[in-house]
Amino acid sequence: MKTQSTFAVLYWLKQASAKNGKAPLYARITVNGKRAELSLKRKVPVSDWDSGKGRLKGLGSGAKAMNNYIEQVNARLFEIYQKLRNENRLVTASIVKSQFMGDGEGRHTLSDIIDYHNAHMKETLRWGTQKNYFTTHRYIFAFLKQKHRTTDIFLSELGYRFIIDFERFLREQKSMGNNTVMKHIERLRKMVSLAYKMEWLEKDPFLKFEAKYEKKERDFLNKEELASIEAKNFEITRLQLIKDLFVFSCYTGLSYKDVMNLTAENLTVGIDGGKWLCLKREKTSVAVRLPLLSKAHAIIVKYRERPSNAGSDNLFPTISNQKLNSYLKEIADVCRIRKHLTFHVARHTFATTVTLSNGVPIETVSKLLGHKKISTTQIYARVLERKTGEDMRQLERKLEMESKIPYELTQ
Repeated sequence: MKTQSTFAVLYWLKQASAKNGKAPLYARITVNGKRAELSLKRKVPVSDWDSGKGRLKGLGSGAKAMNNYIEQVNARLFEIYQKLRNENRLVTASIVKSQFMGDGEGRHTLSDIIDYHNAHMKETLRWGTQKNYFTTHRYIFAFLKQKHRTTDIFLSELGYRFIIDFERFLREQKSMGNNTVMKHIERLRKMVSLAYKMEWLEKDPFLKFEAKYEKKERDFLNKEELASIEAKNFEITRLQLIKDLFVFSCYTGLSYKDVMNLTAENLTVGIDGGKWLCLKREKTSVAVRLPLLSKAHAIIVKYRERPSNAGSDNLFPTISNQKLNSYLKEIADVCRIRKHLTFHVARHTFATTVTLSNGVPIETVSKLLGHKKISTTQIYARVLERKTGEDMRQLERKLEMESKIPYELTQ
């Protein structure tokens, strides 16, 4: 069954460009609330224009000829719209405009690729990622309106200048850091690359552009900070729950969503006879097989035995990520931890303090975290100050031992 669609055309004069009493004639095509403006390459006397009817006044030959032309344009635009609908193809104001101009599929616009991407990403991208794209779309259209004084442009008009101008526009926005700017640019790049692969573009305008991210240190808890949270028991039930969930993530490396999605079906017995978790990561759909450390398993047992959790398939009570992070601030204050504590800090803590700093190979950590590429895991593979000190002390002892060996024995 076809979805409902709205279509309208408004004819108007661009009076800001009027000369000698005449102004350019435009058509504004609207499909499902989205617009595209089309120049009809005609100039009309401003005094003879009826803005309410979108036609010229009077019965003179000039007025009749212009009004007939407008009717022909109107009929052609509606014909294009109906044809696209009947063929069950994507219909946007920009596509109707492009086909009217005689270029058909060869003159796609920026809105076309955005609409195409929106229609297909629902099946491939999680909702959080989709929302990020919608935010990027809003900035693109705001940029077009403010800097180009238009609602759309042809893909063929995209070039290096457009990209750096868009980057500059983003940097002008309040509280938008460098990495956020780069994220918006990368989303635009992915859509434009899709258009290039579909042969809507002759060349990729991003060929000369290089995204430059600032490397930021990721917060994690050191051994002492993690121990202080583990040792603290809260009388307030909600704080104790948040503390337990956070510690559980510190010893499993699971994200908020993955923890909330855990059910009894994810618990299994591993090849070593121990308790394991088997799941697919929500973010990447990568399968993860995770041997449970005793501290993590104890927290599972604690909540499975609670009456409040009876009848639920989930291993833990459900709580929103926003509330969880809000309560973590209280826990940080009580435990005198000055770092900005969020649930994702637990994942970083697992990667650094719990695994890598205890000699777990980075290849193993990469599998436990569910990373597709080991280069992603290398972000966590920092050398902790404690580990650096230990390594240097071992080196010093080795050098001291060598200095005590008689010279003759070294020959």
